[in-house]
Amino acid sequence: MAEEFLKIDADESTPLRDLVFRTLRRAILMDHLPPGTRLLEVHLSEEMGVSRTPVREAIRMLEHEGLVTMYPRRGAVVAKITRKGMKDVLEVRAALDELAVSLACERASAEKIAEIEKREREFEERMRGGDLTGIARADSEFHSTIVEAADNEKLQQISVNLAEQIHRYRYETLKDVGGHRTLIEEHRGILNALKNRDTEDAKVRAREHIERQVELFMKKIKE
Repeated sequence: MAEEFLKIDADESTPLRDLVFRTLRRAILMDHLPPGTRLLEVHLSEEMGVSRTPVREAIRMLEHEGLVTMYPRRGAVVAKITRKGMKDVLEVRAALDELAVSLACERASAEKIAEIEKREREFEERMRGGDLTGIARADSEFHSTIVEAADNEKLQQISVNLAEQIHRYRYETLKDVGGHRTLIEEHRGILNALKNRDTEDAKVRAREHIERQVELFMKKIKE
């Protein structure tokens, strides 16, 4: 009997490789496949009811995201979450977020500000629902909409690439239910600064938002 978390959601319009990738990605992020787990192509293909080819391709995609590490003779292993890896990623994100809110204060249209506000409300709604996957998606959409409002194509490209690496750390910080209220307040603070076109306030709030996540993560994860 196949593990329930390896069940693939049927979607004829999506390549099988992508379906396998999403399924394995979700399993890793939700700790169904914890760090150190070997990903054996034969086993996974049997459990998921697919050939080895889409499994192999999906594992390569997971490696690109930093969720899987390839070792000689051992093959694919779910990557460990490290404090150093988290700090490196979030330091870059802090700088990009400051730039994004700064440019958004100058360039965002009224319609785009309204869209950011909508994303913030959706984030709060997801928080009340308690679905971690939905919360993480809403959090990502809130920040990506701010990047769009900055109206800088290069910033968007870099942010999209970094978002893949941030995703795992986002899940880890969101598991701290006690910090959800603070996250909402921080999002509201960033939104209000954008609405007021207050560049300096927006930059301070964006950086403090990331710094608090770094602090939380450092307490949760030990080398």
